[in-house]
Amino acid sequence: MQQSPGNNVTLDVVGDVARIAFARPERGNAIDLVTAQELRAAIASLGTGASLGAVVLHGEGKNFCVGGDLQSFAEAADPRSFLSELAATAHEALLGLHALQAPVITAVHGACAGAGIGFALAGDIVLASHDVRFRVAYTGAGLSPDCGVSWSLTRTLGPARAADLILTNRMVDAEQAERYGLVSRVSTGDALTDALALAETLATGPRGAFAKSVRLVREAQEAPLPQHLDAEAAGIAALVETAEGQEGIRAFLEHRRPAFAETRAAQPAR
Repeated sequence: MQQSPGNNVTLDVVGDVARIAFARPERGNAIDLVTAQELRAAIASLGTGASLGAVVLHGEGKNFCVGGDLQSFAEAADPRSFLSELAATAHEALLGLHALQAPVITAVHGACAGAGIGFALAGDIVLASHDVRFRVAYTGAGLSPDCGVSWSLTRTLGPARAADLILTNRMVDAEQAERYGLVSRVSTGDALTDALALAETLATGPRGAFAKSVRLVREAQEAPLPQHLDAEAAGIAALVETAEGQEGIRAFLEHRRPAFAETRAAQPAR
């Protein structure tokens, strides 16, 4: 087990699963500059994430993340420079998540607002508890979105519904979020418990196939179809020659469960 040195963000790596947590429950896990810096460092410490089976991002306490820490905004000697640095740092953390080869699972509960939405939607799989409440919140404070919120909402919901949520700040509950496609599914119990169980399951799967699959999904809406088809063809052709690919095909033909973890363990160390 490894733990990051920060106080506002924790990182634990147990086996093949990394668990990153916003750890300011007394402030609703609001993101100030220190929190953004610690989150960026925690993600960077994972490297490419190639050795991991999955990464879980969640928030401690009653809420996932209420967004930016407005108190720190108000106390800044130079608010414009402060917000510029804070946004840039948080954006580097987001890009770090997007660059990981391992699947990213976000477990969202309680209040999820502002920048918290950006980090929640950075998950390849987004699991929500029944008590989750999404609210964009920026314009209510006289601000515009950051942390990819306008980008991810528009990609997920389309421009009309994204603009509606951004401009009106209306609350979206778990049922609406699932219906809108903001979350992968609503957990029957606790989202974090389900996320960790799912992460453990994914950790036994084919790492190469997962890495390529999440990359294809993450890039699907940016790449033109011919370019994307080329990437799909190159990916599946490369994977069929790997030990995991060969094991998966053999297992399918032999009507048994593939032993991907055993295949990885049998490979010589590099």
